[in-house]
Amino acid sequence: MSDSELQEQLMELDKLVDDQELNDELQSLDDLIGELQEEKEVAPVKTPEPRVRWRKRDIDGNIVYARPRSSRNQSNKADPIRKSDPPINAPATNCEVTFAPEAVESFLQDLQHSLSNTSDDEASSLETSRGPLLASSNWSTRQSLFSERWRTERPRLVNTAAAHENVATRICQQCGSNPAAVRCSDCRPQPFFCAQCDVSMHTRHVLHNRDAMTAGFYQPLPPTTFVVDKALSHCVRLVPVEIPYKICDCSRESLRVSPGKTVAVITMNGRYDLSMPELSCEACQATWAAGVGDLNLSDYWPATLHFATIYATDVFFSFEEMKMAAPGLSCQAFLRMLDQRTVRFGRCGKISKDSFQKSFFEWEAVRYEVDKICKEEPFICPACSPDMLAVSVDGNRKHYHFKNAARSEEKAIFEDVFIAKDEDVTRFVDYIHKTSKHVSGRGVCGGEWSAARETSQGSASKVDEEGLELAVCRHGVLLRALNMYRGEIFAYPLYLQEKLASRQIHLFCMDVTCKYWPYLQRVAKSCPELQHLLNMKPFLSVFHAKAHDFKCEVKWSGAYQDGAGLTLGEEVEQCNAFLSRIAVTTKHMSKAGRTDMLTLMAMRWNQQRSTLWPSH
Repeated sequence: MSDSELQEQLMELDKLVDDQELNDELQSLDDLIGELQEEKEVAPVKTPEPRVRWRKRDIDGNIVYARPRSSRNQSNKADPIRKSDPPINAPATNCEVTFAPEAVESFLQDLQHSLSNTSDDEASSLETSRGPLLASSNWSTRQSLFSERWRTERPRLVNTAAAHENVATRICQQCGSNPAAVRCSDCRPQPFFCAQCDVSMHTRHVLHNRDAMTAGFYQPLPPTTFVVDKALSHCVRLVPVEIPYKICDCSRESLRVSPGKTVAVITMNGRYDLSMPELSCEACQATWAAGVGDLNLSDYWPATLHFATIYATDVFFSFEEMKMAAPGLSCQAFLRMLDQRTVRFGRCGKISKDSFQKSFFEWEAVRYEVDKICKEEPFICPACSPDMLAVSVDGNRKHYHFKNAARSEEKAIFEDVFIAKDEDVTRFVDYIHKTSKHVSGRGVCGGEWSAARETSQGSASKVDEEGLELAVCRHGVLLRALNMYRGEIFAYPLYLQEKLASRQIHLFCMDVTCKYWPYLQRVAKSCPELQHLLNMKPFLSVFHAKAHDFKCEVKWSGAYQDGAGLTLGEEVEQCNAFLSRIAVTTKHMSKAGRTDMLTLMAMRWNQQRSTLWPSH
């Protein structure tokens, strides 16, 4: 064998060896891939659970974002490619999936159907009759869907309302044997009565609203009317007041109840003409009649001490609550609503406005005295006790009072409780004007702001009181007020400052402090007894300071006062926003009625403010 042949055989041998090694490596790779596939088939696939992300929307249906719009716009401009990239289905531990609103609504309906106790047939019928989805990404679309559903349902509601007025033959739901003659809307769920059951039930429940069915339609019945042989008859009904168990030492069997004098009972359902109950003993001839104290124990309030009219205290509570919710509501408008309810339920009679208002104020006066016994002070801020950081004083010219309004010689029930006596204020103002010199003209600050002044003459218009001067603490609690007769002169806030000085006030806030404080310094020189008022620090209201001259703002603004914190000095404006709405009615009231109404609303305002404070 030659050398060349030997060399060729050696090369072939090397090639076979290399091919065998390559095949072995490929086989090992195939085995590894097979093992990986088997492990993948055996191991469960973990998919991230989708989460529903709700989006907040405002009243117009726009999305409310959690970060400012400026930063959102910058992030959108800086990364425009991210918005166009297709979503990548990659597993992630914090994956968040946002579903369409229609899908969310569908999920909620499916969950509701699964939790309900309906049968399979009912569930299938509900599934097939499922209406349009309520959830929508647009508020106007949702409102359109709601309106469309109401519009679709309206014909059926009309049929239901018409069927409700149909007088069908019914059986008494009390005895179960006689035909029904009366329907009582206050005795549901069993509102139908025969004539006998109606008398036995509504002799005790005289304030229920009933309808007769004898005429072929529902006819409202007053409590003194009942049905006899399908005809209406008159009877006497008694006022539901608490009566004593015994009035003498005789046995209770000898007591007889008889109707007394007729009175008008006023409730939230209007006026009822009923009779007062009287007790008499047949054995010893002892008698009993309800007095004012007995009415109070039964939650009634008399119009007079001889009461021909009595009011349910719920009417007074309701009027007070409506007055706080709508301060411009007049007493006459409220009573007209009660008169309409009287007619609606088949009764008659009007309610006297003067009698109602007088009784309402007397009832409030008793509540005020009870609060005093309980040591509740309506015009003291608990958060400002014993030392008060700041007091804000300002005038309200909307609380004027017409000269030709109702006049009377009676004094206000709440005189000098909140609004100071006019005689005391007039005496103080005259003393200040006689003791110190005053500069006439407007209190102008840098040509930017004008409000109060040092002196002014009374108005020659048709108004008497020209407004109110109010003092408010930094928590919005009304402290004191007075009637203005000469406009907003500086002597009025000076009077309030002197009356409140005992409360250890640190800051005295006004909208024209830059003009008032030099006036106070000049008056204090002539009146040494007012020197202690200079211990307070002047404080120019923060927002009003923006309308003053710049130098004035830097010198007097409360934003630069040490120890003021976040005090704005504008708290009196919050109270004026509420009290100004009451002026719609008080300008036509008598002096006493105006004082009582403003004092009452101020007390209720302070109570309302106290409920907003955090409790510890």
